[in-house]
Amino acid sequence: MGSITIRQLDDDLKQRLRLRAARHGRSMEDEARTILRHAAALEQPGAAGGASERRGAPPPAEALVAPAPRSSVDSAAGAKRVLLIIGGGIAAYKSLDLIRRLKERGIAVRCVLTAAAQEFITALSAGALSGERAFTDLFDTASELDVGHIRLAREADLVIVAPATADLMAKMAGGHADDLASAVLLATHAPVLVVPAMNPYMWAHPATRRNLAQLAADGVAVLGPNAGEMAEAGEAGMGRMAEPPEIAAAALSLLRYAGVDKELAGKRVIVTSGPTHEPIDPVRYIANRSSGKQGHAIAAAAAAAGADVTLISGPVNVPDPVGVKTVKTETAQDMLAAVTKALPADVGVFAAAVADWRVEAPNASKIKKQGGGPPTLGLIENPDVLATVAHDARRRPRLVIGFAAETDHVIEHARAKLASKGCDWIVANDVSAATGVMGGDRNTVHLVTARGVESWPPQSKEEVARALVARIAETLAGAER
Repeated sequence: MGSITIRQLDDDLKQRLRLRAARHGRSMEDEARTILRHAAALEQPGAAGGASERRGAPPPAEALVAPAPRSSVDSAAGAKRVLLIIGGGIAAYKSLDLIRRLKERGIAVRCVLTAAAQEFITALSAGALSGERAFTDLFDTASELDVGHIRLAREADLVIVAPATADLMAKMAGGHADDLASAVLLATHAPVLVVPAMNPYMWAHPATRRNLAQLAADGVAVLGPNAGEMAEAGEAGMGRMAEPPEIAAAALSLLRYAGVDKELAGKRVIVTSGPTHEPIDPVRYIANRSSGKQGHAIAAAAAAAGADVTLISGPVNVPDPVGVKTVKTETAQDMLAAVTKALPADVGVFAAAVADWRVEAPNASKIKKQGGGPPTLGLIENPDVLATVAHDARRRPRLVIGFAAETDHVIEHARAKLASKGCDWIVANDVSAATGVMGGDRNTVHLVTARGVESWPPQSKEEVARALVARIAETLAGAER
């Protein structure tokens, strides 16, 4: 049989052939030969199920490329593809859960295991969970006949390295390509998310810090590590791999913003998010129902647009956005101090629901029930973070945006806030219980400026964030012309 020119096939047929070849551990050429041999055998006179007995009937699925059962990669039109590179560490077991979490979100997953990773988990388990063959060897003759490592690199919409060991991060920073994982990382044009996991001393070592800085400079997104106990007895600190739900959320965010124009490149953006907690005593506090979802979505959208983003967050239960410097705060005073430290900036987006009042003198011990009724709490006004920054003549951002969460007369209250706070825009929304905005995933906002009011349609908080960031970029670009 002469050589088979795969490049002459149309793209859809080529893709299906590639997926079949990967499932069977063959090159594309060998897979095509197998299919042709099968089809030729069926045409032989007297062959079981041959053409004489099946005239007019469609050939069996295994005989043709087109009807072949599709893998998870192409099971849904437009499905996103993640290549998961699993490094060698005890946290590799979490990567098996990560595969499941990604697939639950409609993302197709392929896996590459380093040699060290195979000391902790097997390619069989990763392949069974992903529904795809797991790859391990740069010099696998079956896959490398059609340059398998390049194909793996190019067919991914996102590459996740989890766990990313100190050794693997060093290889990435140095541009090494001596195994399948590092070769794929060097060949990919997709966004890369690194999820470090290592002993705290290894994480704190100057060499690891240098490598981390180089990866950040190369545009690699980093998630974690978290603080906690290590696998080694008696070891604890910074170095635990982020949990699978956190990684899956970060992956969705990166996939959502892949290919976004870097309209805010070179700009510094400060975003506040979430509630504040004002202590009453060691176990009680004054707070509100803000989830932080909208503020965190704005920080993620600004980072995706190329901005250098500092997110100053109150206590929330949503993951930190990737590619963003996150500063955790508790009280309004903490938040103002963090914002002041983060200045100067080009843009300030104040989405946090800061408590208006705090207890003047929080009790040092838990307040007990006593006869005579509840205790009297002396309240004093908190600092106004938005107004303080907006009226700072020396370090005021070029564009200051506040949020107005209202339960009635939304537009009227927003206009009054625009005037009193000294900001440029107010994003107003109705947070009445019936709307489900507080803690929900959707929002209906009104953009209030000196020019008037724009009422945006109901949409997800991510869509609100993207629209707001696009408007910010457009305004800054117009001011610079």
